[in-house]
Amino acid sequence: MNKYFKRIAGMFVAVAALMAGNTSCTSDLDTMPLDNNQLVSQQVYSTADGYMGVLAKCYGNLVLTGQQGGDGGDGDLEGANEGYSGYVRLLFYLQELSTDNFLMPSSSNGLRHCLNLDWDASNAPVVKWTYQRLYMGVAYCNEFLRECTPSKLRERGLWEELGPKCNEYRAEARMIRAYCYAQLVDLFGNVPIIDETVGPKDLPVQYSRKEVFDFTVKELKEIAGEEGSSDEVLANPRGALYGHVDRVAAWFQLARLYLNAETWGCGNHYADAYLYGRKVIDSQAYPLDKDYRHIFLADNDLCTEIIWPLAQDGEKAQSSAGTNFYVKAFVNGPMDELYRTGVGSRGWGNVRSKTTLVDAFDAADVPFDTDDTWGDNKADKRALFMTALPNQVKETWDENDNMTSTFTRGYSYIKWRNVTRQNQIPAAGEAYTSIDFPLMRTADAYLMVAEAVLRGGGGSRSEALTLVNEIRQRAYMSGPYAKTGVRSDVSGKITDAELTLDFILAERQRELASECVRRTDLIRFGKFTTGNNWDWKAAQRLGGDVADYLKVFPIPEDEMANNPTLDQNAGYPRTALK
Repeated sequence: MNKYFKRIAGMFVAVAALMAGNTSCTSDLDTMPLDNNQLVSQQVYSTADGYMGVLAKCYGNLVLTGQQGGDGGDGDLEGANEGYSGYVRLLFYLQELSTDNFLMPSSSNGLRHCLNLDWDASNAPVVKWTYQRLYMGVAYCNEFLRECTPSKLRERGLWEELGPKCNEYRAEARMIRAYCYAQLVDLFGNVPIIDETVGPKDLPVQYSRKEVFDFTVKELKEIAGEEGSSDEVLANPRGALYGHVDRVAAWFQLARLYLNAETWGCGNHYADAYLYGRKVIDSQAYPLDKDYRHIFLADNDLCTEIIWPLAQDGEKAQSSAGTNFYVKAFVNGPMDELYRTGVGSRGWGNVRSKTTLVDAFDAADVPFDTDDTWGDNKADKRALFMTALPNQVKETWDENDNMTSTFTRGYSYIKWRNVTRQNQIPAAGEAYTSIDFPLMRTADAYLMVAEAVLRGGGGSRSEALTLVNEIRQRAYMSGPYAKTGVRSDVSGKITDAELTLDFILAERQRELASECVRRTDLIRFGKFTTGNNWDWKAAQRLGGDVADYLKVFPIPEDEMANNPTLDQNAGYPRTALK
């Protein structure tokens, strides 16, 4: 495998000290200090490898948790639980736990508040850590942009070595930063904008959601080479190293921003969502993989449709966040006796599917067959549940909170497996997963374009139907996706009459469950706070309505205390400063 982090994982330790006092809006985000064996600022920027290490940290912030790897201490966020505070794991808590997809019985670090949708500005550390993690990503990118300039490269004698790629590397850092701001717009609304010109001691200025949206869109268009006169442009489609972003990632992010713009009060941009979603598809750079299940395996660096993979490796890039969480939290030890999980007996057994996710699939596809562990005989191959443990029931409600790791309450969701397509344990072993997290993939673009069509953004219904049916044929492995030995007698295709916005929402649930977009989807479809309930919502067995202000998370209380100029999001009381 040619994974990006295999080459540069050892460079991560070089950069943490550079961000101390400059990793967010407030001093509470200072990174932990480096020990005497780690590089200092002057040494970091004296070599090309040092520069690449800083860029690697910009990427690594989205999947790793600290300077040593494997939750070995020296975490990025001071005072945070290192395993819980990894970005992809945090995103699961906010985007999946609060919806009709998954639950966790734990109440630690605010998880029960996420499950019940009753968080505030102080009772859910995972909300605060998400905010901090995103601003830490912004800070790392700003640091790289300040140091990776033609004048500084010439001054340090590195121009001949790095100069030809300087603009492209700068565009990558701006892309990562734009992604962080896109997430901040979605999750927190009105937030500060901090770029490389803002000094570490400057008090950040809060902007409206629309202003942050506009800033992010402008950045993405510039690095895609579509606006402004900047030479800082991302590589052509498929023109970057594995694990780096190219301009398809910018198009994808623009499509997602535009699709949600009206929901955020930023105007109707469905035509733009259609335009940029089509750019992703029409580039043909990341075609749908022939087998849905391959996207979530330990050799998914071979997958054709992942636009932006967050690379993980069980030896070189260890973390209890990322896909290590997506396997271990979803399984327990006994499951490995029924199929190869790739983590042996190390499963934690603390995530299970809500009944609403199970019911999104045809009931005949739900049961796990111990003689068909890959689900080859299912019609919809995405119905990946574990139902074969003793005494398992679909019902998740337990008023006594006695949901142990035995999974007697709720089914496990097992599409993530730390094995290769040949069902082999990766060379790095079982201790940590080697599955890259698909932050962006083409199937999502298909569904975004289809939705934009139905919302009046252009195109035709026949086009939207074709895209949806392509996704479903792949899921059912029928038509062009048929494979010897795998059931393909059900096409999965729907009719024009069945193509509605509600169907799109349901299909997104089936296709993208656990990929951290569900909360955003439910809000966009008007089905997050009221009129659409699920188990555990509002701490009720069948769910209950909650207040609309919960569509946006609160600015963390610590941030409010450190920056008195910040306004809290509507609906959340601002605690008196001490």
